[in-house]
Amino acid sequence: MTQTPGEQWDKVRSQMEALKKAIGTVIVGQDAVVELLLTSLLCKGHCLIIGVPGLAKTLLVTTLGRTLGLVSRRIQFTPDLMPMDITGGEILQEEGGGRRRFEFAPGPIFANLILADEINRTPPKTQAALLEAMQEKQVTVSGKSMKLTEPFVVFATQNPIEHEGTYPLPEAQLDRFFFSLTMDYPPMDQEREIVLRTTGRHSVETPRVLEADEVLALQDMIPDVPVPDHVLDAIIRTVNSTRPNSPLAGDHVKRYVAWGAGPRASQTMTNAAKALALLRGQSAASLEEVRAVMKPVLRHRVIPNYNATGEGVTVDQIIEKLEATL
Repeated sequence: MTQTPGEQWDKVRSQMEALKKAIGTVIVGQDAVVELLLTSLLCKGHCLIIGVPGLAKTLLVTTLGRTLGLVSRRIQFTPDLMPMDITGGEILQEEGGGRRRFEFAPGPIFANLILADEINRTPPKTQAALLEAMQEKQVTVSGKSMKLTEPFVVFATQNPIEHEGTYPLPEAQLDRFFFSLTMDYPPMDQEREIVLRTTGRHSVETPRVLEADEVLALQDMIPDVPVPDHVLDAIIRTVNSTRPNSPLAGDHVKRYVAWGAGPRASQTMTNAAKALALLRGQSAASLEEVRAVMKPVLRHRVIPNYNATGEGVTVDQIIEKLEATL
């Protein structure tokens, strides 16, 4: 029996509430980060997560995978990691009669959720193998291209403390990430709850809320979420105002920004506002959703200049000025 639009919307609301509750049984706090990770997943977008070690980034990704019925894998990036270690490769197999043949052994990239831990620790050649998978949703080995199973999303992490021996991603490659998220230390009350949960004998079983096909169905709903004209106009104005040469650029941008965000930022912000509205059980995107996704969308797409560096002005502070104008 075909569901009416109202019944379908009610089902989505109940799914989202159940999903947030299931994640909350394992993950303490980090509500905004969880919401934004789910937003990027619904938009088929990849995330760059910046945070110090020990903030449960791996646990968060594996918990998402379990609640959504998805396969998750963790890849630890190191200076000696090779592309084959990510994509897999062909292995020579012995057959009867002295015959041999090559057989493809898939690497950890063949999963739904990938945690690329410390992506800036590995050389550009290995980074490129992951970036091809992110962009094309396929890997190429020995001249053969193999499609990855949908849904496919990469959550890559960077350690903000250590920079020696790292290979920073160029701006053009950073632009491939849907969001750039920052994870901070938890408040004391949440840290107390984390300690109590993790130092006792009891363990929590992560409930499965959705299956992979239901995640794909939710992803398919995003293009249908309405964006009112005034919300779309606000998105276009905001992105244009990040460009120093734009007539919409304010004095703050002209003084502190070297390069502003391109049209991909407008596309990303629009899709993110739609997905976040769906997660929140709203029937259309609003300016509230735009404000919530502005920093994750623009943080890695707005490049501060030497004035900003010299005066200690961060990119988040620049975006906050823009947010205040909405």
